Amino acid sequence: MQRRTKTTVAGTLILSMALLTSACSSAATTGSNTNESSSTPAATQTETASERTLKDSMGHEVKIPANPQRIIASYLEDPLVALGVTPAAQWSIKGGSVQDYLQDKLANVPTISSDLPFEAVASFTPDLLLMDSAEMVEGDKYNQYSAIAPTYVVGNAENNDWREELKTVGEVLNKSTEADKVLSDYDAKVADAKTQIQQKVGTKSAAAIWISGKSVFVVNPKLSSGDVMYNDLGFTVPDVVTQASEGKTANWSSLALESLSTLDADYLFVIIQDGAKPDDGISSSVWNSIPAVKAGHAYTLSMKSSWLYTGAVANSMIIDDILKNVVSQ
Repeated sequence: MQRRTKTTVAGTLILSMALLTSACSSAATTGSNTNESSSTPAATQTETASERTLKDSMGHEVKIPANPQRIIASYLEDPLVALGVTPAAQWSIKGGSVQDYLQDKLANVPTISSDLPFEAVASFTPDLLLMDSAEMVEGDKYNQYSAIAPTYVVGNAENNDWREELKTVGEVLNKSTEADKVLSDYDAKVADAKTQIQQKVGTKSAAAIWISGKSVFVVNPKLSSGDVMYNDLGFTVPDVVTQASEGKTANWSSLALESLSTLDADYLFVIIQDGAKPDDGISSSVWNSIPAVKAGHAYTLSMKSSWLYTGAVANSMIIDDILKNVVSQ
């Protein structure tokens, strides 16, 4: 339903990496001009037959090039890839870590730091900047970015609805038809997956935890992979997950180790660094007391997978992982 908090996630990923080491697209666009509407983005004026002026989520009137070729859209790579667009540079954090699950499409795309340093942005000579949230252009940043290239702020919240985000990016890039098709295909995949799960195991509970060293995090039921499991596929939310996420706005919340033994989930999806084992940082007695572990329904997934992210591409991959482990076994 909502997107993952960018600064929270980036910071958590950096912390995760620190804990683990010392202790978490540009195809040519086509289509007709967008007509004025009451929704965002709103076309306020047609400058020429090819250039449009759109109002972004912060009220800026932005002149959108007819056919942008060098787009930088940090942390919006999922919707870009879903729409068949390759950016000029891709989001990265400390150490050059990128969104690994997108690398089949972005392997040759250079990286840019997630905080988008002005000189680095300018070095890519972009013709359009898409900013994920108002947080990214706070203070005087918007003016400085817009001096480099037309700058459109897609969302104004910390966690934007990934569906609305995709539709907005599609409209800005004149790819609304493609965005609608992506959403339609995703909804069809969800419906089919939900039917398969119901036919195979009925209504069951599930949880996703992220283990980083001796720290454990549990996914928010309304965000990231939690949204896919509970809202899309209909798994029941365990009480421990609800309690740990209550009042929280981040995608992942810290979970006390002692709570693991009471994590009453029929299925458990464990996101962990490649080569690590869950009981490297968790005592075997606690780990083996988890109902899903005792039943043989705990599945390990790489931190390089899409489970820490959200979007049409990420969520589709999460569904594939769930079907592989729950239905196909």
